[in-house]
Amino acid sequence: MPAAAMTAPMRWLQRLVAIEPAELGALLWSFAYFFLLLCSYYILRPLRDEMGIAGGVKNLPWVFTGTFVVMLAAVPLFGWCAARFPRRTLLPVVYGFFTANLLLFYLLFQIDGHQALTARAFFIWTSVFNLFVVSVFWSFMVDLYSNAQARRLFGFIAAGGSAGALTGPLVTALLVGSLGPVNLLPVSALLLLGAMFCIRRLVHWARQQDAAPTAAPEQPLGGSVWAGLGLVARTPYLLGIGMFIWLFTTLSTFLYFEQAHIVAAASPDPAERTRLFALIDFGVNALTITLQLLLTGRLLRWLGVPWTLALVPLLTVVGFIGLGAAPVLPVLVAFQIARRAGDYAVMRPARELLFTVVGRETKYKAKNFIDTVVYRGGDAISGWIFAGLKALGLGVTGIAVVAVPVALAWAGIGYALGRRQEVLRARAATAAEEGK
Repeated sequence: MPAAAMTAPMRWLQRLVAIEPAELGALLWSFAYFFLLLCSYYILRPLRDEMGIAGGVKNLPWVFTGTFVVMLAAVPLFGWCAARFPRRTLLPVVYGFFTANLLLFYLLFQIDGHQALTARAFFIWTSVFNLFVVSVFWSFMVDLYSNAQARRLFGFIAAGGSAGALTGPLVTALLVGSLGPVNLLPVSALLLLGAMFCIRRLVHWARQQDAAPTAAPEQPLGGSVWAGLGLVARTPYLLGIGMFIWLFTTLSTFLYFEQAHIVAAASPDPAERTRLFALIDFGVNALTITLQLLLTGRLLRWLGVPWTLALVPLLTVVGFIGLGAAPVLPVLVAFQIARRAGDYAVMRPARELLFTVVGRETKYKAKNFIDTVVYRGGDAISGWIFAGLKALGLGVTGIAVVAVPVALAWAGIGYALGRRQEVLRARAATAAEEGK
């Protein structure tokens, strides 16, 4: 890019991020890559939620179980491929595979008589797709940029994902009425193809930079999700984190299933339901960005890790009490937006801090196990618990009564984990000081 052409964008970007001239192209391609990726996914997410209803609300426990089983098969398969193929070959193949799947689902939805089965399969596929795309993106970014570059550039790159997460639901809400839910699948596929083009440009940039880690894209991803099982089983602190995630997924699943029941009863129109899900996602992402900019860092300083971890569980207590008292759509939407935004903007950063006081092997292996197997396993089991409670005759109010003490236990575990993290952090600081 000529120096004159770079002058204007460089001046604008340097107000936001400490960027070197040679990094401009890579930064913009990385921003575009993450934008297109999350925009593609957030077009699919409200469609997935609609497909969960279209496939039959009563079948959701089976769909959640299917997601867990497919994930158990997909993670080792992906690890096997990643260990044997260079990154610049693997990434286009992965995204090409997902793009082809989207077009296949588009064709399958045109076949009459099997749409409910296709809807369930699409729900499972989208949940597994979500498991991989962001993780693969950040793995590529870590390989592409040096540590010093990452500290300067990753905040701006992450903003590309936030912009995509806002744009995707907005696109769905604007187009689903005229195009219909299924016709948005090729739109999402087109965005994935754009992400693949960004990957090609980034690999080309890395080869041209003498200081860039050009060999990194050739390295395998490596690692195994199963290696963390033993670490979690042997460590009370990690078991506590696993229980914290388990209770989080349990309550999230309860609320998701209640959402499916309430939305299905509120509207018989698939396009209108998809539009509602898209608007919920838009509200979640808009509130998340606002909280991240204005509140997240301050909360950690004001409350510390223990109370920050307990904050969203306590909000969940209030939300389930409100939903039990008034099980109507506006209360559900407000609860869902507040809880999910609180998770993304407040609880997740505090949760990641729990792993800053453990060893490197634990950070990668045990964390990976908790974030995938424990998370998806909690989804599957809590789905059946919800179905059992419904079979016993419990309505929204009854399930809220069950959920409130679970949320209080979740808050207690979060607070205890935060206190333990502070103790371990103080010990590490003391050991480092004594080692000087």
